[in-house]
Parts: sequence; structure tokens; C-alpha cells
Amino acid sequence: MALMRAINFKLRIVDLRDISLGKEFLRDLCQGGLACQVLNLRSNHVQKLNMAGRFMRLHTLNLDFCTALTSLQHDCFSCMPNLSRLSMCETRITNLWTTSAALSKLPSLTELRFQNCLCCSDTGPCPLSHGKETTAHGFESKKNECLNNGVPPTDGGDAIIQASRTGETFRDTLYLDRPMLISEVQRRMENLSASNEVKVSSYDLQGIGLTEPSTVIPDLCGQEKKQNEIQAKDGFLTSVPKEDVKNAAVALKKYTSHHPSPICFEKHYREYMIASLPYLEVLDNRPVRKMDRVVAKTICAKYYECLPYKRQCKESVLSLLHRREMGASNTHCQRTLKPKQLYPRHASEYFFSRSLSAAKLGSSAWPLLHSVSKFRHTFGNESKMLRPRQFEYHPSDPSLMVFGTLGGEIVVINHENGNMVSYIPSAGAMSSVLGLCWLKKYPSKLIAGSDNGSLKLLDINLMPPEFVDSCRSSVNVTFDKFDQLTSLHVNSTDDQLLASGYSKDVALYDIGSGKRLKLFNNIHKEPINVAKFACHSPFMFATSSFDHCVKMWDVRQNPMRPCYTALSSRGNVMVCFSPDDLYLLVSAVDNEVKQLSAADGRLHMNFEIASTGSAHNYTRSYYMNGRDYVISGSCDEHVVRICCAQTGKRLRDVYLEDWESGNSMFVQSLRGDPFRHFNMSILAASTRPSARWEIIKVNLLASSHNTEEYSQFSPTSFNNLGG
Repeated sequence: MALMRAINFKLRIVDLRDISLGKEFLRDLCQGGLACQVLNLRSNHVQKLNMAGRFMRLHTLNLDFCTALTSLQHDCFSCMPNLSRLSMCETRITNLWTTSAALSKLPSLTELRFQNCLCCSDTGPCPLSHGKETTAHGFESKKNECLNNGVPPTDGGDAIIQASRTGETFRDTLYLDRPMLISEVQRRMENLSASNEVKVSSYDLQGIGLTEPSTVIPDLCGQEKKQNEIQAKDGFLTSVPKEDVKNAAVALKKYTSHHPSPICFEKHYREYMIASLPYLEVLDNRPVRKMDRVVAKTICAKYYECLPYKRQCKESVLSLLHRREMGASNTHCQRTLKPKQLYPRHASEYFFSRSLSAAKLGSSAWPLLHSVSKFRHTFGNESKMLRPRQFEYHPSDPSLMVFGTLGGEIVVINHENGNMVSYIPSAGAMSSVLGLCWLKKYPSKLIAGSDNGSLKLLDINLMPPEFVDSCRSSVNVTFDKFDQLTSLHVNSTDDQLLASGYSKDVALYDIGSGKRLKLFNNIHKEPINVAKFACHSPFMFATSSFDHCVKMWDVRQNPMRPCYTALSSRGNVMVCFSPDDLYLLVSAVDNEVKQLSAADGRLHMNFEIASTGSAHNYTRSYYMNGRDYVISGSCDEHVVRICCAQTGKRLRDVYLEDWESGNSMFVQSLRGDPFRHFNMSILAASTRPSARWEIIKVNLLASSHNTEEYSQFSPTSFNNLGG
């Protein structure tokens, strides 16, 4: 590093691939910067890219095959004003939102790739993408350009520093016999239409009107427009020649990706990146044409929500506060100047609170995450970490949360300050707590259920605030057992309790006595994972079963005849009512999430989350911000998706990762904070380096790079029953 910095401005190309680079060297490089023009870096030590140093002359950065690289940090490109070419093939980068936010800070970026074309070794447009026949001379020219990473050869004495374990230079490793290269490329391109490497669905092609260039293009909003005119949202027409449509369709069908990063498999990845980076000219060796931008803008407007509550542009918090003090209502960005109007008093606070939320959420793509469940149980000479298995927010106290553990303990915490409020150890044989529910009229009481069938009514005022060995005084009522329990729920009047489990039955209990009132026998053909009462009606409840059915019931009617039955294409993991009981939110295996009308079970919204193909990817979804947004996560994935409940548009994805090991953390359960907008908690787990479970609080309105609260946490996708 000292040698490279001594050369300083004579430095042109630095190649740091295929060598062992220590963490200290990488830290010095990223934080101190380098005065080179081209930097090729490959290392398995780079997990979160944070190149905050000065790279003022750098115009080409190659991070291909940095297989540990998972994300880009907030300021990682803040000192690269001239960076125009960036390659990150075969990394672990996944997040569309944080990646595009980081890349948007590169004012000169014109060529970007997360996957490469077969014949391309640099970031420029593939010569075959223009539909032209490439001669041997063309390939030779292309190869020479690639060898220098787009830098023309010079004789000015500039230094080229290359580091290789085998002693080969970059020129040596890229050299191929010209006839062999030409024949191989031509052979591959002839077979592209039948290749299985391209995974472009006919749905995606039809969605942008490129499957068959007919006389009209179907607009994504449901209208049809002539092929040579596409109406932009801002009111003026963009001319799109018919030949461009055909060329785009052919290029999309023939494109074969090599060494893709996970972000490439995100739905509408290309359109999202094009819409987010307006100066981009080449993406993944494919040129960005005029029509690509029009299509990208249309697709993003249909499938993504840039800001919450239909806000159209970002505004600062200070500007909004100033407008509120001045009594102005035109906080939306408006195209035409209008006189200021005063909002009615009864609506102004509601309006401005949403606007403030939109301003805070739009200010950063990196939300604040931190763990709230790192407690240890010390008994005698032994000490063990408590591992949460289920949790619930308190219905009336914004600071309280209860969680049950895999070992059967029940812990009440103040999740705002991290202090333990009450603790009760497991009684008898170890069993996981799978069900928890607070009573609304008696806020100190809650019901806990374990997988061994035990059900108990507890009073947190009688639970000791520290670890003790006896819990008899805290148990108010013990219920009749319900074997293989997976969930429980209390009705709105706190007098009846539902219990379901790995069986086809649902039991109804009297909370005052603990006696079983009724058993709904064989009401489904497969086990009933979750049963939920309505939020306001004490008699209505819904059941979700792995037999693909969701059923609505009335405890006052015949227990064998549901009010209605709604079907899913896969087994249902859970169901819940919206806070106003207007809708049912149904989550089936592998990301099948939909919203039904609670009155008759008709489909209201299908959220169209991409499936993984796994039959064991158990999905759970809940409401956030009342019933404005839906949060959804699955046990085989390390991402929580946030969608608008009324439009289905995706607002944001939140990825979970262990900062110490870099391993993914998988979603076991989640809840929206009932008192704070755009706040939620996620039960996440990880198997490596050891099996650990954590409850992670997520604040979408706070930024992780502005606080030191971003604590390091670590959490399997086993034990997937319950809600």
C-alpha cells in the first residue's frame, strides 16, 4: 500500500485479484483511498462495501467474484466523482433499494453490471446486442479494450500494478485464440433461444409488451396505446419507433446471463435499476435505450411505491414542519403553482403525520435494526442464552413486549430500554412456547401455550422481575390440555379462548374457569396451524389449514358448517384480521400472500410475491400502520417485504444478516408495532456458527448510519409451526 501511494498520480491500473489480502490492508485501502484510474479487487473478506476513502481519479472499478460481498454501505461511493464503470458479477448483493440508493451517488456512472454477457469482459455494450455481425477484427478490438479495462494503451510512463498468486498477468489470463473465441461465441449465440440459462418468463415479456410486436402495446395500467406512442405520466408523448420494439424483444429473448449476483433474480430488477439511475447507458452489457426507460418508468409506477401514502417526491422534514407552522397544505410536489390553502383542522395532523413519515422513510434506504432479546439465564454455575420462539406487543402499553422461549421460559421486557420486567421459568419437561396472547381488558394478564399442550393464564404483576425457580404464584388459571398446540387467540371480550394445533380440531375455552366449552372436530382435512378471532366481534373466527382452505366460523352456529370457505393454491400457514375487521390476510406456503374480504371471502388483493419453489418455505404476514401496509417474511428467506395493502405495490424490502459472521438470518415470525408507524419486530434465526434466535426491532423512519444503536445480532428454519 505504501508503494502504491508513493507512485500516486502515475498509478493507472491496480489489479488485486487472486491474492490473499488481509483485513487490515483492505481497511486501509477502502478508508485511505488510492489515486489510480482502474481498480480490480477480488477478496473474500469484503462483506459490506464501504469505500469512503478518496478515489478521485478512479473511473473503472471491478469487484467481480467478491463472493462475500452482501451490501453497499451508505457512503461507500461518496468520494468517486469520476467512476463511470462498475462491475459486481457473482457477489451476494441482493437488496434493490440500498444498492440503487448507493449507486445514485455516482454522478458519472454510465456502465454497470451485476452479470455479464458471454463475449464481454468489460462493462461496455455487447457488440452482438446491436444485431450486427462481428468480424474477427471486431473481436480483436473488443478483446484489446477489455484487456485494458477500457483504458487506451499509453506510453507516458504510467504504472500498472498487478498482483497474482500464479504470476500471470491480467493480459495472460484473458488471452484466447481468436478463431476459437469467434466460433465459441457464434455457437453459443445460435443456441441462445433454446438455452435454459435464460430465465425470462412470458409473463414478464407480456407485461412490457414485447412478446409479439403487434400493432399495439398493452399499457401496464390496462389501456392500449399505439406502438409508436407511449404516454408518459408527466403528460407528454415519447416517440418509440416500431423497429426499437422489435429489437428490444429480440435482445431480451437472446440475452444469456453469466455469473449473476442474486439481485439479478429480483422481479423487475432491470427496470428498477434503469428507473433509479437516469444517466445509466449500459446495464449488464446491454445498452439502455429510449424505450427501455419508458418501459422501466411504467413498470416501476405499477409495481413499486417510491414513497409511502402515494407521496410523489422526497421532501425534507424541516420543510414539512415549516409548512405546517405556516398552515400550508400543498406539501405534495405540484407541477402547477396554486395558492396556498389551509387544511381542515381535523385532517391536518393526520395529513402531516403521513407526510413526515414519508419524508423520514425516503431520507435513507438503510433502516435501523437492533436486537431486544439478548438475555441470559444464570442458574447456579450454569448460564444460557434465552432463545425466543414467539412474541407479542402489549395491547395498551407501548413499551412492553412478552416473548416465550424454545426452553419454555416466559419473559416480559421493556423493549424501549432493554430491561427485563418479569420472568417465569419453564415448569417440568422442556417445551417451546408457541402461543402468547394478552388480555385487553386486564392488561396485566396473558395466556401462554406450549407445544406439549399446556395452557396457562399468567399475571405479570405476580411474576418476579428476576430469575427465580418457582412460578406458582403467577399462574391464575390452568386450562385443559390441547395436544400439539401451535397457536392460541383470545376474543375481543376476553372471555373465550381458541386453541389450534397440529390436528384437524379447534378447541374453545372459557377463560374464567379454564374449562373447554366446545371442540370443533375435523373441520379441516389437514392440520390447522392458526385460528384467529376477529378484532371486534367476539363470536367470529377464521381458521387456516394446510388443506389449502381458509374458513370463517361463527361460534353461535353449527360448528360443522363454516360461513364460507376460501381456497389457496398451497397449504395455508396463517390468517389474521385487519384491525377494522374489513379484511383477512392469508399467508400460504412459499410467499402466496393475499387479502380477502372478511364479509364473503372474495379476493381483494394478491401481492404476487415471487416463490422460491420450496414446499417448506413457511410464510407469515401481518398488518403494519393499522391496515395500510402488509409485512411478509418466510422461514427460508432472510428478507421481510413491505407492501401497500390497498395497491399491492412494494414499498421496501428489509434484509436480515448477522453482522459478526455475515450469515443470513431467516424469518420465523413478525409483528407490526401497534403504536409506531413503520416500526416492526422480527423473530429471526440462524444456524451458523451456532443456532441462535433473536427478536430484531426495525425502525424504517430512522437510519442505521446516523446512530450507534445498530447492534450486532445473530440468530433456522426449523420448528415452523404457529404464527
